[in-house]
Amino acid sequence: MTTEIHRDAWGIPHLRAPGTRALAHAHGLVTARDRAWQLEVERHRLEGTSAAFLGPDALPWDRFARRARLADTARRCWTALRENDPQTADWVRAYVDGVNDALPHTDAPEFTAAGLAPGRWEPWTPLGVWLSTHILFAGFPAKLWREEGVRHLGPEAVGLFAADGPGTSGSNGWLLAGDRTTTGQPIIAGDPHRYIEDPGVYQQIRLACDEFDVVGLAVPGVPGLAHFGHAGSVAWAITNAMADYQDLYHERLRRTGAGVEALGPDGRWHRAARHTEIIQVAGEAPVEVEVIETDRGPVVSGGPEGLDDGTPLALSLRIPPRVTADLGFGALLPLLRARTVADVDRALDQWAEPVNVVQAADTDGGLLHRVAGKVPVRARANRVHPVPAWEPGHEWTGWHEMPRAGLTDGLAVMANQRGPAAPLGVEFAPPHRADRIRALLGERRVWSADDMAAVHTDTHLASCAPLLDHLATLDGLGPQSARIRERLLAWDRRMDADSADAALYAAVRSAVVRRLAAHPAFAPLTTPPAHPEVFQPWLALTPRIGFALEHLLKAEELYGIDRRAEIRAAVEEVAAAAPPGPWGDTHRLAPWRALAGHPADRAASAGDPAYEPPALSGDHDCVLCTSAVPGVTDRAARGPAARYVWDLADRADSRWIVPFGAAGDPRSPHHHDQLPLWLAGELAPVVTDWDLLTKETDVKETDV
Repeated sequence: MTTEIHRDAWGIPHLRAPGTRALAHAHGLVTARDRAWQLEVERHRLEGTSAAFLGPDALPWDRFARRARLADTARRCWTALRENDPQTADWVRAYVDGVNDALPHTDAPEFTAAGLAPGRWEPWTPLGVWLSTHILFAGFPAKLWREEGVRHLGPEAVGLFAADGPGTSGSNGWLLAGDRTTTGQPIIAGDPHRYIEDPGVYQQIRLACDEFDVVGLAVPGVPGLAHFGHAGSVAWAITNAMADYQDLYHERLRRTGAGVEALGPDGRWHRAARHTEIIQVAGEAPVEVEVIETDRGPVVSGGPEGLDDGTPLALSLRIPPRVTADLGFGALLPLLRARTVADVDRALDQWAEPVNVVQAADTDGGLLHRVAGKVPVRARANRVHPVPAWEPGHEWTGWHEMPRAGLTDGLAVMANQRGPAAPLGVEFAPPHRADRIRALLGERRVWSADDMAAVHTDTHLASCAPLLDHLATLDGLGPQSARIRERLLAWDRRMDADSADAALYAAVRSAVVRRLAAHPAFAPLTTPPAHPEVFQPWLALTPRIGFALEHLLKAEELYGIDRRAEIRAAVEEVAAAAPPGPWGDTHRLAPWRALAGHPADRAASAGDPAYEPPALSGDHDCVLCTSAVPGVTDRAARGPAARYVWDLADRADSRWIVPFGAAGDPRSPHHHDQLPLWLAGELAPVVTDWDLLTKETDVKETDV
């Protein structure tokens, strides 16, 4: 039997092969054909070489990737995988062979625009792509913000500013048991919230061979279906657990000739690994970066001389895969082979990172709601802020047992709120999305797969309550301000794109955020410490206030700030301006493109409906989570990177959608053909009948 590549009406690849290795080869092959530019961008990002063709804007990331030793960690993990799990290693290598077979023959227009030729993937490259994609998932730079807050405002700042802030990623996910569905079989549904990238961060695909037949969402550049899959008899999905599993250490470093030493918790100076690397930068001179690694981990900020502003500080980063040489890839093949919830459960015992809450169900009535991943056992201070490397008591002493949870009234809901992973984290998302999903699903007993879209697209904004409560207490307002007050108090609290009241609320909210950020009480936080630019989204005062506004307005006291006076002034500011139009006038999609702003990129995108940013409904704390940054911009760079509904009664009744399309090439009809459905909250059918697909090509076994 030869390997077959089929396509459905959306250009989604369906692969059928005689065995797992041939299938992995075809997966790499078709991914390179569909996403060549994206694959090469990701490879260069993990290697810290993207500035060589993207220019100086990419230099901060390249510097971080080099200093954090992402590629070296991926190589370590590959070596361990090859030694401990040769079958999975061979499967990963087959995927890479497929990528390398196809890449030289691709001609994505971005390569010409950037002056880049496709390169060659190493067997460890998929591991590096996974690590690079998720290194900031746990949001370890938030520890720097907490440290600054406590230093300037006191320990209560940790709780006041706690929120699902910029740079983190979340998801909605819910599991309905069979007694809550029209078919008597479970339904799993949800949507991962990530930065919206073009091409998208998820690849819809079907992987079928003599051992399994699974549809799901892959990460381009990585074989298998780690996060979302439906194998017919069992299905699984994840949300971000918001666990804390990465530590920052303050380091005392000193130079000794050509070397560097770090002070350890034993009171002695220990030799640190040190070397220099050169980063090529398009249009500019090369940049030298010093790479230092202590016994804790790579130094990602500062060095023996401190920070650029003279602060005597260096920070090392400790992450599980650097310690264990394990990225959890041993779970990928067992997941594909799973037939029951018990199989999924066993596979996820091998999971590493990111730490996820998993929901799974099978056709025999099995249900699973658990946390999966590796979280080190260490002092609580490690989880809250950077800790001194030279003091004992901050070592890792083992690994937490992963918590489990059940269903309540046939329902499990996770939306990054405090749930089963609560003992493992510090900051979680506010409960609004989870509470709203549970309330919606509680409106009636029985649901179908087709009903799930109404939950995905709900725009009710519960987090607006504290601001509206303060607004209700204001009196003596001028005529225009009084009209704003009355409109907002009568508003249905839905962030719909066509709602002028939603836009009015957003305008008042942003004005309040800006006024609070400008208040003298927060002046010490207006200038963040000179940490690398990659960390700055976590250290910018205005976004932090915007995402924590609910907490700040509900606190009994806020550093002497007269919040009613600030809200009054904000309303008067909005009243004096031209009235806003509908929310969708300013709340628009702002996807990340590697070549954003490049003239050739604009030419490649000519005529593309997504080139003019589309209007969006939703907001950060809505179930339809399209995240603007209050006080900074109404544009949304984060949102549902996919939506899915897994129906266990019949996989053909499942649904899915991504923001753009299956193809990364802007010349393809499938580049952005799913965008209209995604914007409308609709889902495309999951096709499972091979007779309804179009056969594209065969890949002979001898080619594998």
